[in-house]
Amino acid sequence: MDGGSSRTAVDDLLAVHPGDETNSIETSDTGRQQDEEGDIPRGANGGVESDNPPSQSRTDQTDRLAVKRTVDKRFGCTECDYRTASKADLLKHTRTHTGEKPFKCDQCDYSATQKCNLDSHMARHSGEKPYMCGECGYRTAVRSHLTEHMRRHTGEKPYKCDHCDYSSARKSDLDRHMAKHTGEKPFMCGECGYRTADRSSLAVHMRTHTGVKPYECDQCDYSAAKKSYLDRHMATHTGEKPFMCGECGYRTARRFHLSQHMMKHTGEKPYKCDQCDYSATDKRYLKKHCLVKHTS
Repeated sequence: MDGGSSRTAVDDLLAVHPGDETNSIETSDTGRQQDEEGDIPRGANGGVESDNPPSQSRTDQTDRLAVKRTVDKRFGCTECDYRTASKADLLKHTRTHTGEKPFKCDQCDYSATQKCNLDSHMARHSGEKPYMCGECGYRTAVRSHLTEHMRRHTGEKPYKCDHCDYSSARKSDLDRHMAKHTGEKPFMCGECGYRTADRSSLAVHMRTHTGVKPYECDQCDYSAAKKSYLDRHMATHTGEKPFMCGECGYRTARRFHLSQHMMKHTGEKPYKCDQCDYSATDKRYLKKHCLVKHTS
């Protein structure tokens, strides 16, 4: 089978059954994990449990496995409190402090801290978007973006706050929310001292110092520091409105507008006044409320 046919097959699977891929991966990973960790004993009896009690060696082995399953975050950052069990993850993290971006585009001056970000960027040069939503036709160059997009249709919000009832479709949104509880802002700009709880927000902020605008329109000379700005701009060329409400069919060119619209259905009002019981669906409404009601 040639490369084009293979990609078409992948598109068809993603478009028709967006959840199948995840389920199959989880199933295969579970089976493999059981085999590797010994959850399913295998021996001469072909996997059938023996009537004999477990031997001392089996008990010792089980104890060792229990210890092995405990996550050991022995790699610690010397600049902040971040810890991880993976040396590779620590290396990626330290780049948030050093500003190192080793993955460079060979067609422009874009560079990234992680290879997956460079791969996503390269699709802007090729224009290739192999992953398609079967509900509304939305296409993307990044598989994870399609997974996130599908939650707009399903309403799934797998990332849940353990301090309140907040949940989100994207981990980055949950990370930003958690800062409201902890007040922690570990990512700091070395130029002006700006601090934020979100790594991507720091990356965007740094462009105010460097002037870098890596998101470029392929139909005019417009460029932007944030992808959301480019997405909004592209709608002026295409008229495309890829974000659709699964409840009433409302469509928009901006993800943020869809998020706000969905609150009409859910009744969610995440912006809460800290001086009274007022809450709002839009941050601007909360600011206006505070100015009118609480500012003398």
